[in-house]
Amino acid sequence: MFYNTKCDCGHQNPTGTTLCESCGNPLIDTDGRDILEMRYDGMARRSQKSNPSILDKVWNFFSSVKIAVWIIIFTLLASAVGTIYPQENTFLDMDPAQYYSETYGKLGTIYHFLGLSHTFNSWWFITLLFMIGTSLVICSLDRVLPLYRALSKQQIRKHINFLTRQKVTLVTDLPQGTDETEWTDKLGVLLRKKNYRIHKDGTALLAEKYRFSRWGPYINHIGLIIFLIGVLMRSIPGWHMDEYMGILEGETKAIPHSSYFIKNEKFTLELYDEKDLPESIKAKGQVVPKTYETQAVLYHCSANCDDSTKDPVLEEVHRADILVNHPLDYKGLQAYQFDYKATPLLISVKPTLSNPATGETYGSFDLPMNNPKDVYQVGPYKLTLKGFFPEFGLEKGQPISKSNEPKAPAFIFSITGPGLAANGEPYLYFPRQIDKEAFSQDTINGPISQKLKIAVGSMEGVQFANYTTYLNIRVDKAMPYIWVGSAIFMIGVIMGFYWQHRRIWIRIDDGKLTLGGHTNKNWFGLRNEVAAALKKNNIDVLPKSLDNGGNQG
Repeated sequence: MFYNTKCDCGHQNPTGTTLCESCGNPLIDTDGRDILEMRYDGMARRSQKSNPSILDKVWNFFSSVKIAVWIIIFTLLASAVGTIYPQENTFLDMDPAQYYSETYGKLGTIYHFLGLSHTFNSWWFITLLFMIGTSLVICSLDRVLPLYRALSKQQIRKHINFLTRQKVTLVTDLPQGTDETEWTDKLGVLLRKKNYRIHKDGTALLAEKYRFSRWGPYINHIGLIIFLIGVLMRSIPGWHMDEYMGILEGETKAIPHSSYFIKNEKFTLELYDEKDLPESIKAKGQVVPKTYETQAVLYHCSANCDDSTKDPVLEEVHRADILVNHPLDYKGLQAYQFDYKATPLLISVKPTLSNPATGETYGSFDLPMNNPKDVYQVGPYKLTLKGFFPEFGLEKGQPISKSNEPKAPAFIFSITGPGLAANGEPYLYFPRQIDKEAFSQDTINGPISQKLKIAVGSMEGVQFANYTTYLNIRVDKAMPYIWVGSAIFMIGVIMGFYWQHRRIWIRIDDGKLTLGGHTNKNWFGLRNEVAAALKKNNIDVLPKSLDNGGNQG
């Protein structure tokens, strides 16, 4: 139900207006004495529109502060749930389903099944952030436009009813014989010294200062909107990455979701001397790292980046020594030292193919323990990889791999060439002799060729890794937007916290002074300023008497 918005002064106000846009006279409760609600100076808002359309109803939904608060509460609850267990992006080469089940039991399984293990990348969490941003935009527009109209079109001579229903008010007679215009001018001079801007209309006056502080909350909103845009930008491919990688010494590994490769050229570990350790640590026999460092090389891949059958074409673009809190940093891509692990593993070998009967050798080939090629050509012989087992083992007579780490690597090749069967002959190769001795030929199903021999003749070309370095790879192109949004938000906070918008209206009618004052906070400061200015202008009142109801005649 809407009331009549036409004022006694003749001005027709929009539906939803509570104070006349022209004279400030209340349009509802016209005979009341309660202090006026001065929010937006009584201007109408779009959300108060009569007969709203579907678009208006959507606008009204998002312009509601209560709805905004509930959306924020749901977002905070979702964020809290997302931190109960670690998120998936913090794992190091682990299967998430297995990790949650083994580490946290049934609750962990349910947590992963519900998708809470990737809460902050989920569509519903991003939707909540989008709804918060939409609410901020609509709430701001619904309020800032009426406020702007109210403050930019302020009338100097306000209605008596408007002035007497302010929280700071005074109705009194001027001293007998006082020139009304001269008294008004002098009060304007006194208030100007207090940094007020003065607007006059005959014997009516409007003194105002720190109007800019009214925009503080909306600047807060602008900062938050930019902040949320920055957060949502992280969903754009290539704009954000937070991955963890384990890289063996000497290994070159592709960085996920990018065209870069990174190599752990050398890992250096320095331990604290035992004499420098507390007795509690000595008793446990613990070793404490003093510092650990990865000598890393960053490559850009220009061709064959995703083709496992071909070697990638890499160009070195940067190298750095990565220590804790001293990352590799190249064009927004950062690699932080996260952890390390002692892993004495074989990285690659360069075996030679030979004929044990004649002693003839046919050549050698590079054989990595990770991602070996499917085919190798050595002299007249072609070696086709039929099976690769990083940690070789047998189960019911069949070869298996116990893990993906090259702890006991084994290769099964099908070799074709002179003196061999047309369809090829199988050959089982163990790079480490000790592994080969653990399995006799007859424990493996199928014939194994003895006509040729694959062996490493020397340590030349053999690469070992003593440590695995764990790096945290980060890319965050949206961070500048987040920082800008945060800075703008703080500017709004400072504007609203340290300054208050203060207004003082006066009008003189036949020697009778009517004064009204309003501020959004710090009423004591406002009434003290008013009382001090009146005292210097021959009207002595106590600040407390200016409270509405303290002096009405």
